Amino acid sequence: MADVLIVEDDATIRTALVRALGAREHSTMTAPTALEGLQSIVSHRPDVVLLDLGLPDLDGATLLPMIRSVSDVPVIVVSARDDGRDIVALLDAGADDYLVKPFAVDQLDARIRAVLRRAEPERPPAEVAVGGLVMDARARTAVLDGVALELSPKEFDLLLYLAERAGEVVSKRELLAKVWNQPYGGADKTVDVHLHWLRKKLGETAEHPRYVHRVRGVGVKVASPP
Repeated sequence: MADVLIVEDDATIRTALVRALGAREHSTMTAPTALEGLQSIVSHRPDVVLLDLGLPDLDGATLLPMIRSVSDVPVIVVSARDDGRDIVALLDAGADDYLVKPFAVDQLDARIRAVLRRAEPERPPAEVAVGGLVMDARARTAVLDGVALELSPKEFDLLLYLAERAGEVVSKRELLAKVWNQPYGGADKTVDVHLHWLRKKLGETAEHPRYVHRVRGVGVKVASPP
């Protein structure tokens, strides 16, 4: 059973998918527009997303990199477009699978199970502790010296990635690739800004670090305070 978000503007298709997937013991939520779908991904963290391309506000091909900037949720593109070049481009852009309409629901169900199996090994450990910092990857909570931290989704992902590699220096390029899903690089300023916000919430500064340490010319690491 999976929590499936259906991003589809056609009400008839949405209803049919909700009924068919429900009969196969999946729970479903729906979004008729790209931006509503993006908000649902951030707010509800579904197990898998079914993404139509012909959405009324943004094309699904435009939405996909936006999804990848905030989540690594498996995405199955479900579209009537069957041009091979478009399919390859979307898979290269971060889609996990592509299914051409019309299709058999049993085939869709099998593909959902397949992408979830591939995602399973990537699950982080339930809890990561570095000094007085304790993070629960599944509950997405962070506690510092017994006090809960209020982190944005991307701040949490960044801190968790560094905490899981405590003591290891991580380059900004790696952070952009793994946390922001930008394997070909991006703006270092994005990392710098998020590190600045994290330090403020951890009660430290770049000049007087406790947990987040800059290694000049190399990257950044998280380590226990002395």
